[in-house]
Amino acid sequence: MNLTPRSIGYACINLSLQADKITTNRGMIRKTFVEKGIAYASELALKNVQDLLKIVDWNIENGLYLFRISSDLFPWASEYRIADLPDFPDIRATLEEIGSRPIRLTTHPGPFNHLAGQGKVLDNTIVDLEYQSELFDLMGLKPSHWNKINIHVGGTYGDKAATLARFAQNFSLLSENLRARLTVENDDRQSLYTVANLVSVYERIGTPIVFDYFHHSLNPGQQTEEEAFLAAYNTWDVRPVFHFSDSRREHEDPKARREAHADWLYSPVNTYGKDVDIVFECKMKELAVLRHRGGTESVISTLLDVV
Repeated sequence: MNLTPRSIGYACINLSLQADKITTNRGMIRKTFVEKGIAYASELALKNVQDLLKIVDWNIENGLYLFRISSDLFPWASEYRIADLPDFPDIRATLEEIGSRPIRLTTHPGPFNHLAGQGKVLDNTIVDLEYQSELFDLMGLKPSHWNKINIHVGGTYGDKAATLARFAQNFSLLSENLRARLTVENDDRQSLYTVANLVSVYERIGTPIVFDYFHHSLNPGQQTEEEAFLAAYNTWDVRPVFHFSDSRREHEDPKARREAHADWLYSPVNTYGKDVDIVFECKMKELAVLRHRGGTESVISTLLDVV
């Protein structure tokens, strides 16, 4: 495996710290937001970003220099401007401190984001993606694919080629900073998009492709893993971030859905001699990454005791 300790990470939740109620996913249902309003949203958001700083520092201390931020830092973020939150000065100061840390941060907004959509779907997508980009702006991070905001194209709307063309057209509706951060990922379903399909998007608008190894195994199209890997790799203007996970069905539960990710990591990562960063999308988060990297059994055992 051609990875270094500085080129691996995980997504959103730190199980070791969660036992101490350190989390970035504090939220509320719509009814609570209506009743308590922006002041309560601000309180939760401040706690979330303060805990994000703790998670980032933990990662650095443990040699994990890549982390995907949760998309739920700001509850009901579409309903207000971050700068209007009562706790905004403290929130901004904390985000600036996070941005000063020597760690690569990314986001992966939810599947309801369809840049190839139309009407309200497209409007909501733009609002959510711009919020993600504003987070990196507040951290003081230069707009680039180093801090990627990664999405899927979404549905095909009955016509893959037309949908990809609409995705590229709607890209122009985004802010300059967001356009500089946006990436797109291959899908795990054969009805959706392979790396080869996404190359046409890159050729139109320069959006890099995030190669997901597991998704490719389920939806390879006509490319081998190496061919798809290299096709995606060649779309990047900075060191790529790719995704890796193992199949739950193959390694842990034969009755699991074919798309289900395993709790742990079982397979070596072939980077075909290239320098890449890897987000491991395993359910046991940092515990699986530490074990896969070769963390000592005593460390793993201690961490497992808290989850």
